[in-house]
Amino acid sequence: MLSASGEWLAKAAFSPASQIRARIWSWTAEEAVDASFIRRRLQSSLAARAALAASGEVTAYREVYAESDGLPGLIVDRYARYRVVQFLSAGAERYRDQVVECLAGLGDCNGIVERSDVDVRGLEGLAERRGLLWGEDPAGPVLIQEYELRFLADLHQGHKTGFYLDQRENRRRARRYLGQGEVLNCFAYTAAFTAIALHAGAERVTSVDSSAGALDLGRENVRLNHLPDAGCEWVEGNAFEELRRFRDQGRSFDAIVLDPPRFAATTSHVGRASRGYKDINWLAFRLLRPGGSLVTFSCSGGVGPELFQKIVADAALDASVQAVVVEWMGQPADHPVALNFPEGRYLKGLVCQVR
Repeated sequence: MLSASGEWLAKAAFSPASQIRARIWSWTAEEAVDASFIRRRLQSSLAARAALAASGEVTAYREVYAESDGLPGLIVDRYARYRVVQFLSAGAERYRDQVVECLAGLGDCNGIVERSDVDVRGLEGLAERRGLLWGEDPAGPVLIQEYELRFLADLHQGHKTGFYLDQRENRRRARRYLGQGEVLNCFAYTAAFTAIALHAGAERVTSVDSSAGALDLGRENVRLNHLPDAGCEWVEGNAFEELRRFRDQGRSFDAIVLDPPRFAATTSHVGRASRGYKDINWLAFRLLRPGGSLVTFSCSGGVGPELFQKIVADAALDASVQAVVVEWMGQPADHPVALNFPEGRYLKGLVCQVR
């Protein structure tokens, strides 16, 4: 890639269908982007997670995070003895075979599953695709360890690559806010925050999700950890509608978790996303008891940390509550943010307490 004056800039993958026409793979003119290059970058990424892997406390984590690991558009997630890969850009798609060959050659996993079934591939002019790429196909949900708890992850049908790996450290930190009274977990998916709350000592947890299948797996996760399922209420429904129903019923909670899916796929959707975030946070503040905690997140890349905090502040103001931020949350170290790619920071979280 050259400047308008012909000056050398970088080596990049060209994607004629995308608004991002070029993604840089190397800043060095002499460095060939080939199978050897792919191998070196993968080995470097895995080495950066070596301490996490060796600890034995966590068996599911991100091994490659796209641009932040020098492999634009490539995601590799580890689930015990399996890997899940996503090829999200034209450049990553170009080196698909080399990536799979290199990962398979490491000899440290039983199978590699592809989950390139995401809408961002359409922006790159690529068709969605998923299925087994190499080795053994997991017969069902895969058992993973996350500190004191175990969870089941569906690698073929689950959200993202099967589990919300980016919330691992936030779940651990949220224990102190979810360990008593009644907790509401909205957009619960497979109930990881529900399990955290019960394990921390919550008396009752209401889990809301639109997917019956996700809630079924959530029940399995509660039983798997020998947690008191008698204290669980499972609600299949739209979180916005259920929050309004709880408000109309006069219900209230000691803590609420809001972990919605991405509301803004691109910057053009930020306005709509902001309205959605304000609505659910406003409803949550209306349902919180005095002294209660709201653990709220946004994974929309177009909604930055400052904007998200402003949205939550506006929601508290409109709900006529006085709240303070007691903790900021974000993505863990296996989801690093390259200094030259700040867009890699997508996960924002706030813990707010009502005074």
